[in-house]
Amino acid sequence: MSTKDKLNIIIAGPPASGKGTQCEMIVEKFGVVHISTGDALRAEVAKGSELGQQAKGFMESGGLVPDELIINIVKERLAEPDCQERGWLLDGFPRTGVQAEALEAAGIRPSHFILLDVPDDILVERCVGRRTDPETGKIYHLKYNPPPEDPEVQGRLVHRADDTEEAMQKRIGAYHENVRAIMPFYSNLHVKIDGTKEKKVI
Repeated sequence: MSTKDKLNIIIAGPPASGKGTQCEMIVEKFGVVHISTGDALRAEVAKGSELGQQAKGFMESGGLVPDELIINIVKERLAEPDCQERGWLLDGFPRTGVQAEALEAAGIRPSHFILLDVPDDILVERCVGRRTDPETGKIYHLKYNPPPEDPEVQGRLVHRADDTEEAMQKRIGAYHENVRAIMPFYSNLHVKIDGTKEKKVI
């Protein structure tokens, strides 16, 4: 793929929309570099860079890493050779109007903006039924992707504290607010995709 037609994608989707699965499939199909802010933050901290040192201070004190610092870390990551050569997939960033504005100001603009659309009631159902195997990291769903019959596996499954209906409604509300703030920046680029379909159809 030449530099001119490489893909630079931003993907947004509410919690439990299947965004992680879609990211894996996009990377596999198009060879772009998958970037989540969490991974980029941890990489900078591990490198011991100046930005990483600043982020580490906030993370260790339990505080939120400020927008400006996250924006700078993302800008640094997107400037690296792999992203320049292969294109990138920004996962769940920008989340706020301030972050979207900062990317625009830095001349960082996606070629595609993908919005996974799933009704709120389905998101809640997906989330409340989720169970994680702490040993393998695998995520199951009691209805859609049941765990194996193995009593040992079933005995160690964990239900995350924030996978309750009440917590989920709050997270969905925050997500809708964030999307409303960033949509004006990408209104001519965005593709809304029905996230209730079978994953390969999407």
